[in-house]
Amino acid sequence: MHRVVVLAIEEVVGYDLHIPPLIFRSAERDGQQLYDVRICGVDDRPVRVSSGYTAVLDHGPEALDDADTVIIPGTHVIGPRQKGTLPDDIARALARIPDHARIMSICTGAFVLGAAGLLDGRPATTHWRRAEEFRALYPKVRLNENVLFVDDGDVLTSAGLAAGVDLCLHVIRTDHGSEVANVAARYCVVPPWRDGGQSQYIDRPLAEPRAGSTAPTRAWALERLSERLDLAVLARHARMSVRTFSRRFREETGLPPHTWLTRQRILHARQLLETTDLAVDQVAAAAGLGSAASLRQHLNAAIGVSPLAYRRTFSQRAGGVRETTETSR
Repeated sequence: MHRVVVLAIEEVVGYDLHIPPLIFRSAERDGQQLYDVRICGVDDRPVRVSSGYTAVLDHGPEALDDADTVIIPGTHVIGPRQKGTLPDDIARALARIPDHARIMSICTGAFVLGAAGLLDGRPATTHWRRAEEFRALYPKVRLNENVLFVDDGDVLTSAGLAAGVDLCLHVIRTDHGSEVANVAARYCVVPPWRDGGQSQYIDRPLAEPRAGSTAPTRAWALERLSERLDLAVLARHARMSVRTFSRRFREETGLPPHTWLTRQRILHARQLLETTDLAVDQVAAAAGLGSAASLRQHLNAAIGVSPLAYRRTFSQRAGGVRETTETSR
């Protein structure tokens, strides 16, 4: 059988730790399990788990010696997470992985792969909330925090928490086909397929304003998303020339003003879909996106779902969806 080894690095994220054994052990054909799943640590000692307990593992790092797939769950380990360094014990464990092995990470496990240099020059993802920290520590990685998972062949990374389920099912589907993956998903009572390119659902707050920056204008714009806000209007509010404003805005946010504004409008529309029963055309107008058709186009491009599908998933108001007009569909 294909051997999957989960490398638990303390303080390991408990949710992430349990995803691979559950998903891969559910993959069967003709009643036979297709994966031998083992959990090991970097040494023989128990491993602290973020959920508030310590786990005694059945295997030490020697389990890595004949692994076909190695998975690193999310972790709070200081070196990779805060300093961009790889502790010696983790380096020794990673060195045991065979050259042919496939390597995967879930959530902040990507920080360990980054510290080991395994992601340099590669596309990768991690939890959206840790994206800025990751970029600062590992600038050579082509990070995309707007997807559920990235399959780069022999190295695969997933976003936070439940996205690890999507990645594991993707690997089973790649190895054994959709039928096996769907049976495993049904057993685990999870959706059988979410495309890796689907965006993470993110509620991203605006950064704190800083003196001498475009932040005050960004905060001002957020209060007026339903209004016409072109580049000239934004620059005038900031008391800068259009050219200076555009340059400083990009330096501070990494985005052109128009792109940033569109993203904020989409975020606002999503919040309205979640928390109100406004019709879709009203949500579009309130967010400054014009029409319901425009909102559908933007939301599909951003996260791959329609406004009503998004509302059904996230609405906080039971039975609050109104479909009284053609534009609300």
